Amino acid sequence: MAGYPSEYELDVVLKDGAGARIRPIKPDDGDLLRSFFERLGPESRYFRFFKIKRTLSDDEVEFFTSVDYDDRMALVAVLDGEFIGVGRYDREGEDSTTAEVAFAVADAHQGRGIGTELLELLTAYARDHGIERFNAYVLAENRQMMRVFRNSGYELTRTMDSGVYTVDFPVEESVASLSAEAEREKRAVAASILPFFFPKAIAVIGASSDPESIGGKLFNNILSVGFTGPLYPVNPNTKVVRSVRAYPTILDVPDEVDMAYIVVPQRFVLDVVKQCAIKQVRGIVVISAGFSEVGEEGAALEDEILDVVRNSGMRMIGPNCMGLLNTAESVRLNGTFAPVYPPAGNVAMSSQSGALGIAILDYATRNNIGISQFVSVGNKADVSGNDLVLAWEDDPQTDVITLYLESFGNPRKFSRIARRIGRRKPIIAVKSGRSTAGSRAASSHTGALASSDVAVSALFRQAGVIRVDTIEELFDAASLLANQPVPMGDRVGIVTNAGGPGILAADALEANGLVVPALTDGLQRRIKSELAAEASARNPVDLIASGGPDEFAHATSLILESGEVDSLMVIYVPTSPEGAGEVAAAMRGCQASYNGPVTLLSVFMQSEGAGRALAGEEGARSIPAYIFPEDGAVALARAVRHGNWRQRDPGVEFELDREAATEIRNVVDSALSRLGEEGGWLDPEEVDRCLNAAGLRTPFTRVVKDVEEAKSAAAKADGSVVMKVISEEALHKSDAGGVVLDIEGDEEVEKAFRQVTGVVDQVDGVLVQEFVEGGHEVLIGMALDPNFGPLVAFGLGGIYVELLKDVAFRIYPITDVDAAEMVRETKGYKLLEGYRNNPLGDIDALEDALRRISALITEMPELTEMDLNPVKVLPPGEGVCVVDARMQVRPVPARRTRTLKDLPAVTTRPGGR
Repeated sequence: MAGYPSEYELDVVLKDGAGARIRPIKPDDGDLLRSFFERLGPESRYFRFFKIKRTLSDDEVEFFTSVDYDDRMALVAVLDGEFIGVGRYDREGEDSTTAEVAFAVADAHQGRGIGTELLELLTAYARDHGIERFNAYVLAENRQMMRVFRNSGYELTRTMDSGVYTVDFPVEESVASLSAEAEREKRAVAASILPFFFPKAIAVIGASSDPESIGGKLFNNILSVGFTGPLYPVNPNTKVVRSVRAYPTILDVPDEVDMAYIVVPQRFVLDVVKQCAIKQVRGIVVISAGFSEVGEEGAALEDEILDVVRNSGMRMIGPNCMGLLNTAESVRLNGTFAPVYPPAGNVAMSSQSGALGIAILDYATRNNIGISQFVSVGNKADVSGNDLVLAWEDDPQTDVITLYLESFGNPRKFSRIARRIGRRKPIIAVKSGRSTAGSRAASSHTGALASSDVAVSALFRQAGVIRVDTIEELFDAASLLANQPVPMGDRVGIVTNAGGPGILAADALEANGLVVPALTDGLQRRIKSELAAEASARNPVDLIASGGPDEFAHATSLILESGEVDSLMVIYVPTSPEGAGEVAAAMRGCQASYNGPVTLLSVFMQSEGAGRALAGEEGARSIPAYIFPEDGAVALARAVRHGNWRQRDPGVEFELDREAATEIRNVVDSALSRLGEEGGWLDPEEVDRCLNAAGLRTPFTRVVKDVEEAKSAAAKADGSVVMKVISEEALHKSDAGGVVLDIEGDEEVEKAFRQVTGVVDQVDGVLVQEFVEGGHEVLIGMALDPNFGPLVAFGLGGIYVELLKDVAFRIYPITDVDAAEMVRETKGYKLLEGYRNNPLGDIDALEDALRRISALITEMPELTEMDLNPVKVLPPGEGVCVVDARMQVRPVPARRTRTLKDLPAVTTRPGGR
């Protein structure tokens, strides 16, 4: 009998946005199961048992609650301490790979997606316990259960006999099942967030008439902007707040409340949250501080609050946050204590810092950047940035998503959802903490080169997230992408009335990887036809100082329609007091008559800017304006890179066959039984077995203990050999002098043996290995980041890897496209191409090796560090050979699935912290 699988204790978000807890059934759940059965209606009982059944016998209760968590498994959905759903499977025979599955959901909770959640988790559990297929028997009248199976995305086979459907399907994940799960995840999370952004009624617990208090500022902001629903102040010490009747507790509010703000001292928060649960509030925003951000005692209280939230099906923003706002006219919610309320727009914002959030709103207001929704997530105990990004995916108000991040709760989930959402809506992020991470202490080249910030950059790059360094840069990029189409290419045109700024712009654009192409002769003639004789129609187009609104409009319109550029930057240097307004009006006219794919941005080099004058009519494009060309160039370059990512083929991953996976599994299981709970480094033979199973070539290798064994091993090699000392004292063997190359004959072997063993005190053995001549030396490695998971590295190998740091990183898993990009973004790639008569390398084989390493990581979740250095890249057609390799493993905690990839699911545990 397997042990209780605690990793399947999960909090989930249901289809209607409410929460529930799912966990494995326990032997002492008899009373809960009997109560659940008694709450099932006659039809639900009939659908489950195919007969009229009035009670469960003691033997049945014991049978249903006593499972072995292998051949027999049951999951239960729990809400408010009661079972509201049960799903179970029973293997058909001792060695069978098929199991019968069955579900029951309490009548009051049917239609909420509970059966779907139980099915998703049961299939995941079954896959990891050797079950390949489920079958179910469903009465024809049980349409809801049939709908659950149909909508699961699994490939169903249905047969009917005597009014009973037999439904049979494989539990292996498919594109259809993952897509269905992702869609359910998105809809459920969006529904759970809806009460925050579109509440029908709000209570402010801790509201105050004191204008200087947080509760007073918050209540005043909600009231003054004109929230469209009822607002209830809750304060036991007063009867009225700002001319609105107050209530002692939320339980005294006579009407339903969707959302409650909690602005009370920390010691009262838990009791207030319990009252909100009794009141059936759907969402709470805890402004109060003093929780996990201050230490262990506060974190423990935060966990208690979170338990109440999840057991009651609520969602929570915070604690320690500044609130949220929604500028939609239908709700007009200013639920923050910030002194500013930004203009309405199409940019959504999540900030992990409350204080910075106030500055962000102030900056957006001063620069006329329209905000759709803003959330200060605080400690992210429940609602996280991932939840908000999912909620904004289909939000019609939001076209651009911006994030200020101090930490990640679930970066793998963020990567998965950002890849999907970023293809429709740009995601721009400021991630603080670049300088504090540094390079962590590690025992391999890969580990020394990897850092948390490297992982963040790799994640953002692969997920298509636009990373910026400052809040100003965030809004520079957001104002461009919120108002203009994403550029389709890197060609940029420039129109200016001053040569100097035009040159600055061209330099900045090209420095950021963009192209300022020469315009065709025909286009130059058409532009020149309406300009002064001294003007230049080249690119940049210089209208000279006499160029006014007509000349700007003429040149701009022609270039927009030409098809010769993907973006156009218009630069105006003031030559008269009224000039900026006139040119802005001319640009607005050009934009109004053009709706094509070219991205249009402007630079007005004056302190006041021209943002408001360049705003289009409602529903029309506006033209973003910058004060200096360099700022516009940087924002445009980021938008172009994002456009390239959108058009990029994501590629495909490589998968090892079952025989290879079994071999790797056997090696790891055997090694861990030898190494124990702490894990450790695999032996060279174990490393070779893993690499060979993955399809990677390694040279002939033997580990020897003495000179005679070394001579015998060398004689079996095909040609000369290399000898390397094996010792914990010589992790980098070359640095320690523990490597001798190109050895032939007994005399040289004996000399080399004594040399490599003489550089350390503790010798664990000597590696005798076939000498692989020629080729380019590269590094392939993996370091396990505690937050981001496996980080795959590629770069120039041998002894130069840490000196030159010419290394590319990607978050696992990597595709064929990722592998090709990794190889080509290193400076050392030119050597593989034959730079300065260097021999060519087998680049195709190298890219294939990177994909195979990614597949190897899939089958080795216990792998914590790997260093393949050097890997010899041989001439084209001869492949690659892993000359030296190290792998470190350690046991991993039980998880819902063996895979390291994040899969779609609507779980909300673990929390954002």
